[in-house]
Amino acid sequence: MGNLLSYSGLSTKIRAMQSKLVGESQFQEIAQMDSVPQVMAYLKKQPGFSDLWADLDENSLHRGDIEKLLLHTVHQNFAKLYRFANPEQRTFMKLYFKRYEIAIMKDCLRKVFDEGRGELDLSIFKSFFDQHSKLNIERLSEAPAIESFVEELKGTEYYAPLKKLSNDFTPSLFDYGMALDQYYFANIWSVKEKLFKKRDLAEITTAYGNKFDMLNLQWIYRSKKYYHMSPADIYALLIPVHYRLSKNDITALVEASDLEEFRRALDTTYYKKRFPELAPEKLEEFYNLNLKTIIEKEARNYPHSVIVIYSYLYHKEHEVDRLTTAIECVRYGLSPAETLDYIHKT
Repeated sequence: MGNLLSYSGLSTKIRAMQSKLVGESQFQEIAQMDSVPQVMAYLKKQPGFSDLWADLDENSLHRGDIEKLLLHTVHQNFAKLYRFANPEQRTFMKLYFKRYEIAIMKDCLRKVFDEGRGELDLSIFKSFFDQHSKLNIERLSEAPAIESFVEELKGTEYYAPLKKLSNDFTPSLFDYGMALDQYYFANIWSVKEKLFKKRDLAEITTAYGNKFDMLNLQWIYRSKKYYHMSPADIYALLIPVHYRLSKNDITALVEASDLEEFRRALDTTYYKKRFPELAPEKLEEFYNLNLKTIIEKEARNYPHSVIVIYSYLYHKEHEVDRLTTAIECVRYGLSPAETLDYIHKT
């Protein structure tokens, strides 16, 4: 009864916001359009964008502006839910929010490794991050070198993993990005039992456990097929979490001598038994479809739990990814059929 009461208002709010997401018929209309300003003018009239973009001049937008505007709608919708949430629900949202901090830090890191040659204007995000984050994104975006970037993180939870990394060897942009991702994933798994109870704990375990397993499967396969990495190097990339993949499963997959042995090792896992059509070359497609299926099923079954927040944010982010793809297809003059094909694959 407690969960029902605490989530009833938020669930109603989320259902209203979910109804404003861009649907299949709207993507079909977008695929028929001739220019990016036409797409933006169309989105301005849609329920999910009309309030946020009322004063937007679609004819003056550059490519980077559009990508940031789309991403910022995720932040704006997160902020709406956060204001509506109670302290217990905000606990999950604060944990989830770290993915936005890491995305911003990765943008700043790319600029550092590009030696400042690229422009990085994060001003559109400043108000949101000032309210929800301890990061000074303005100072991070202006860091002239990796040393000053890491020092700027002093006093935050991200300082230790990046500082340790720079003490070990000369890391690349990829190494810093992986260190942030691994910290974030491991942190979620390590604190979930302290922060959540009963149904919320079960839903977080299900959603993130499947996500981490499937990411590990993808990374092992890609490391072997495309980069021919040694087992030691592959182990260093993996999220240190075991949900449905046991340590023995991971060992067999990582130490497989070739892709055929990897396939045989994959055939013995829970995921192959649960999804007989699973194959190594379909792991990325499987990740997207399976995660979406799990989230939607859990949200339907337990609408008065934390999974309803996770589900909405997942679908909002997916909407932005698909819109970004659609706009790029329109920009390059692809046919409606080609555009829809790319959208459906996103």
